[in-house]
Amino acid sequence: MVDQTDHAPTMGIGAYVARHIREYGLLVALIAIMAFFQIVTGGVLLRPVNITNLFLQNSYIIIMALGMLLVIVAGHIDLSVGSVMGFIGALAAVMIVTMGLPVWLTMGVCILAGMAIGAVQGYFVAYWKIPSFIVTLAGMLVFRGLSLWLLAGQSVGPFPQNFQLLSTGFIPDLMGVGRPNGLALASGVLAVGLILWIGLRGRARNARYGMDDEPFTLFLIRNAIVAAAILFVTWKLAWFRGLPNVLLSMVVLTVVYVFLTERTTIGRRIYAVGGNAKAAKLSGIRTERLTFLTFVNMGMLAALAGLIFAARLNTATPRAGFAVELDVIAAVFIGGASMSGGVGRIVGAVTGAFIMGVMNNGMSIMGIGIDYQQVIKGLVLLAAVFFDVYNKNREA
Repeated sequence: MVDQTDHAPTMGIGAYVARHIREYGLLVALIAIMAFFQIVTGGVLLRPVNITNLFLQNSYIIIMALGMLLVIVAGHIDLSVGSVMGFIGALAAVMIVTMGLPVWLTMGVCILAGMAIGAVQGYFVAYWKIPSFIVTLAGMLVFRGLSLWLLAGQSVGPFPQNFQLLSTGFIPDLMGVGRPNGLALASGVLAVGLILWIGLRGRARNARYGMDDEPFTLFLIRNAIVAAAILFVTWKLAWFRGLPNVLLSMVVLTVVYVFLTERTTIGRRIYAVGGNAKAAKLSGIRTERLTFLTFVNMGMLAALAGLIFAARLNTATPRAGFAVELDVIAAVFIGGASMSGGVGRIVGAVTGAFIMGVMNNGMSIMGIGIDYQQVIKGLVLLAAVFFDVYNKNREA
């Protein structure tokens, strides 16, 4: 009897890496940048306290990068996220500190306000066909002005302790080990196990349907690097104060958005809209509604980032969120998103945000001035975009 079972076609390691140079290049770049700053800072970069600071300092960038990726994949841009973040922080300060309203009520109102802002901007982009660059540029100016108006040009704070825990708190060691933090160690092992299980399950599914898959050697190497990194970070955190609250928020959101973009119909449709909006519309996809929803989602995440940023600073300032949109957009493009839409992954955006965060942190430890930092980050962004264009031209 002839065996009719489908087998996945085999591809050499070199050919596979060449086809997926974005993903592997990003991982190599992050490792190289971290190794460089670990050496030049004399080991300061990867100390437990500094690893914790990396998560705290970049949490709001990572959270907004998740939403920005969807906006860019859909073929648009949002320049207002920094101003919206600052406005939501100001709104929270006025409600909690000035008006004395409960924290839970304030957080709910702020999240709804962020969604409403995204809805208004998304409405003009999706249904009136006004370029997103113009709409969100106007939003950037409007909400920067509203922040100044709400705060009357002054800083407002401090916040109560239960609000500060949103950013600066740590998850208690439920396992009662003490130090090292048992929960942090167990979380690292569990995360590694889940990643390996998901990876092996995906390979089995691809083989079943005869789909091209990553060579097993590369699969082992990539997952070994990821597993080592997770275990190393959780080990370091276990010897400091354990898992920050904001790290849990980032992990949960990242998992949710990976599932949304890679395992749901709406995620595939967003990529279709960014790839070719006219073809997507002709195929029955409601392109306007999807564009509208991506901006609502962006507003919600910008509001959450604003609350976390305000909680971390323990005050709301008129300049909060200034130029943050540039770091968010840069993180998404460095993470492999295409300027023309339709291309990009959540994991890439998160990795790009970490690259930006490590660079900021490493250069600050080295004492490099903010002027040189901006120049270096600009050159890195230009290199990432050039790399994207070069790959497209080569594949054409």
